[in-house]
Order: sequence, then structure tokens, then C-alpha cells
Amino acid sequence: MKNPESRKYTIGGIILIIFLIVWIKLLNLQLLDESLKTSSDNNSQRRVTVYPGRGLIYDRNGVLLVCNEAAYDLMLVPKNMKSFDTLSLCNDLGIDKDDFYMRLDKCKTYSNYRPSVFFKQITSAQYAKLQEHMYRLSGFFVQSRTLRRYTEGIAAQVLGDVGEVDLETLKGDSYYSGGDYAGKSGIEKYYEKELRGEKGVKVFLVDVHSNIQGSYMNGKYDTLAVPGKDLTLTIDAGLQRYGELLMKNKIGSIVAIDPGTGEILAMVSSPAYDPQLLVGRQRGMYYDSLVNSPGKPLINRAVSSTYPPGSIFKMANALTALQDGLIKPGSFFPCDKSKVGCHGHPPANGVARAIQYSCNPYFYFVFKEIVQRGIERSHFKDSRIGLDLWKKKIITLGFDQALDVGLPAVNKGQVPGPDYYDRLYGKHRWAFSTVYSLGIGQGELLVSPLQMAHFCAIIANRGFYYNPHLVKSISGEPISGANTQKVFTPFDKKYFEVVAEGMDYVVNDEFGTGYLARINDIRVCGKTGTAQNSGKDHSVFVAFAPKDNPQIAISVYVENAGFGGLWAAPISRLMIEKYIKGYVTDTILEKRIVESVLFNADGEE
Repeated sequence: MKNPESRKYTIGGIILIIFLIVWIKLLNLQLLDESLKTSSDNNSQRRVTVYPGRGLIYDRNGVLLVCNEAAYDLMLVPKNMKSFDTLSLCNDLGIDKDDFYMRLDKCKTYSNYRPSVFFKQITSAQYAKLQEHMYRLSGFFVQSRTLRRYTEGIAAQVLGDVGEVDLETLKGDSYYSGGDYAGKSGIEKYYEKELRGEKGVKVFLVDVHSNIQGSYMNGKYDTLAVPGKDLTLTIDAGLQRYGELLMKNKIGSIVAIDPGTGEILAMVSSPAYDPQLLVGRQRGMYYDSLVNSPGKPLINRAVSSTYPPGSIFKMANALTALQDGLIKPGSFFPCDKSKVGCHGHPPANGVARAIQYSCNPYFYFVFKEIVQRGIERSHFKDSRIGLDLWKKKIITLGFDQALDVGLPAVNKGQVPGPDYYDRLYGKHRWAFSTVYSLGIGQGELLVSPLQMAHFCAIIANRGFYYNPHLVKSISGEPISGANTQKVFTPFDKKYFEVVAEGMDYVVNDEFGTGYLARINDIRVCGKTGTAQNSGKDHSVFVAFAPKDNPQIAISVYVENAGFGGLWAAPISRLMIEKYIKGYVTDTILEKRIVESVLFNADGEE
């Protein structure tokens, strides 16, 4: 028989071990087990996110372009859900039972204890009906938020849209939670942090039936939502609407800039669409429809599309040759059609007249002077040096760079330099004869309509510019920094005067190719372009007005429309007159442009 003293210690040890196990288990349940704490908190408390009002967006004259309207999400805490009439809820929401159980499974997968969206963006009518039955729906509650309202139905590609955040956004920004919304394109995306504001939270006490009993600890843990900042754009809503009207049933874009400030007055991309289509539960359906539309209306052609600029680029080459002392304002070159094709016109006695007549052979010879400068005896080496010097000058005019206007997806275009042709043909295996088409704005050269308008604004200012931009002020505070700084190009003012004189001839003199842009009491300076294309050529025109006190610089690009003077020039004329006067005098021209169909919804041109 064992020693009684030993048995006493054994029993005591067993009791101690049992006590320790129970104590550790209790410690784990009370302090370490988060699921129990979460379950307890969720049974007595409800944390409701307070979504801030997204910032409003106005045009330059205070016209409200984007506001907010009330919307509601039906939230669910699955653990708190009790038995109820599912058919009644399905009827209220307009869903079937399969949809109900799919949504329920999604909420449970997210969390059994935390609230998540069961049904988003409930209409006001659905919300009113649902409120009558909410007392029967344990675990469910309604959370308010706002949806965007695009009041004017214009500038869709500029304003952009708001949609539910994706997984990448959730991982990259802790501000967002599943079911939140953020800007997906345009101004809404670029200025997301300014527009979104800061979320708040309200903590409520709830009973066992998930009914709110009042504020938890008198609101001690509540935080206020901070509304988003309002934006005032540089866009003129009236001019924007008019531009969209003129471009109806056409593919292309219009960009209008105030040269004295760099403010973008209008940015039209056609085909356009109603931005309200991408709001609410139908967003996905309309988005797919727009993506598959033959006109690709979701693309902002003004900043994302690039094209050969055509003859408008002759002015950039003229400036380069003049500045580098390779030609003089009165230099003469023959209209030798054996070099490059041209139309009939009088002799181009100087740069200004060559711009007026848009003489291709003249600018063939100008570009030859630029590329073959006689620095090296080898044509290949000499061309490489000349083209490099040319590119360095050209990019100071806003080309080959993504201009930061306040939008995502801005295309930098392409100004090919020596390295480009080295990769294409091999080093010292190309010369002027390979790249001469750059002299008339063709070949591998690509620019955006935004860059064209910016270049025209530089000419209007005779050599300086302000960075083109779309936002005028944020919460009433005028923008500052780079957008307000005057930048000078490395070209002398006197050479811009030569180019401006040529642009004046284009519109206002006999044999000018842009006479359809002429306005009797406004001196318009412009330049036509007909950019070669695999199909029908593109119609291009840039202009500024008035000549001596410029208020507007504009580029118009109409795809597959042919000669620049026939379509792009008259559209420019109407836009300029509309902006400066507030009305147009040639209503017959206006009617022709508005009613012309160069593209239809079936994708036929």
C-alpha cells in the first residue's frame, strides 16, 4: 500500500493541473479569443460607417456639373440573422430566392460577425417599402451613402465616373473597404483623394433582435465624416455642350485653351455619351455596351489618342529652322513636285507664304536644311546629328511628353529621334531620305489633339505658355504651382511673328487653305492639315483668335473626314465665335456641320 503522504501530493498535483487548464482556457476565451470578443461586441454594438459627401464639381462659371443624391445599402450581420419571411424581402428588393441565397453566402464568406453589403444602391421607392418590414429582419440594417449625379450630361470623358473599388485598390489603400466606391476615370479618378473626403463612424447599442437602442456610450467613440473638396473646373459648360453638338455623328476631338492662363475651355471627344449611364446598379451593363460600341466612346481622344499631325507640324519645323539660322523669313524653295506631292498655288516667297499655301516641297527642303547641316561629311552621321538637334527643339513645344492636365491616361505621343531609327534600320544606315516625311508632319510622328492646341497657344503667345490644365480651384482656393508659372520656349519672339503672319494668310488671304474659318469682325489665324491615313484622310485644323489679343487657341481633329479646310476649319470658326461673342452669325454653316453624318452608331463612316 502506497504511502498516504505520497497519495496526498499526487491528488493535489492533479487538482492543480486541472485548475491550471481551466484557468488557461478562461484566459484564452476572455483575452485572446477574438471571435468571442467580436461575437459579444457585435451582439451589443453596431458600427455604422458614415460616408462623406463626395466633393461637387462646377464649371468655370459656377454651373454645377456633378452633385450627389441619396442612396442606401442593405447591410447584413449573418450571425444576428433570425428566421423571417424571405419571400417578402425578395419581393421588396425585386430578386428571387436563388439570388437571395447567393447574396447570403457572399456575406457569410466575408464574415459571420461583421456587417457587409447584402444589396447595394436601393432606390428611394425600395427603401420606403423596406422600412415597413425592417423590424422583422434581425441582422439587417440600412446604411446611407450617396451616388453621383451628372447634372448637365456633358464632358463624360473629362469628368469620368465612379465605381466599386477593385481588389488592387483595396490592397493598395487602407482607406477603402469592400463595397466602397472610388473614381475610375477622368477627373473623378485623378482627384480622388480630394473628392472622396474622410469617412466617419457611429457606434450604436443594439438589442438581441438587432434593433438599435441608442448611441453607444453617448457617442464617445463616434467620429464625424469630413466632406470631400469641391472642384471648379476651367471648362466652360456652354462651349463644351456646343462642341459636343458640332461633333455629333463624327469621330474626333476638340480642345480649346485660353492662351493667357493655360485653362482648358473645352475638351470634346466624340462619340460622347451621357455620364449618368455609369451610375447605379446598371453601370456594369452600360459599361459593357460602351466598351463594345464601334465608336469607342469611353476613350478620351483629346488626350489618349495620337495621330500624324499633318501640315500643322510644318510650323514647328519652320520655327526650328529659323531659330537655328538655317533659313530666313524670306527664304525661297521651289514647289518641286518630284520631291513630294503638292497642290497648285503661287510661288511661296518666304516662310509665311509657304505656311499659307501649305507647300509640301517647300517644307521638304526646310527639313533637309534641318537634318543635313554639313556638320559631318558622312550623310548618315550628319543626319543623325541634325535629327537629334531637331528633336531637342521640338519637344520644347510640348510634343513627346504627357502634359499633366489633371487627367489619367494622357498619351505622350512620339517624336522619333536618332535612337528610334537606329533600332529600326541600324546605326549609320539611315539618312534624310529615310525620314523626310517628318518635314510635312507624316511618317512616325504622332501627336495628340491636346498637344496640337497647346502648340497653337504657344504661337498665340509668341513663344511662352502656361501648362494646360482642367482645374481652376479646389474648395475655393485657386490652383498654384506649375500651372500658374509662365514658361518660355527657346525660340525668339520674332520667329513666332512670322508663323502667326502665315496663319493669318491661311484664313484671311486669297489662296489661303483655311478660308472657312474666317470671321468678319474677328481676326482668326489658323492652319489646315490633312493627315494621311490607311483609309480616308483625317481633317485637322488649329487656330487662335484674335490675332493681336488672343483669347482662345483651338485644335480640331475629325477622323476620316478628308481635307482639313472642309470640316475641321469651319468647326473651329464656330467654336471661336461662340466663345468670344456668345453666339454664331453663320447659322447655315452651323446647320451643315450639326446635321452632317460622318459616322453612325453602326460604325459606318
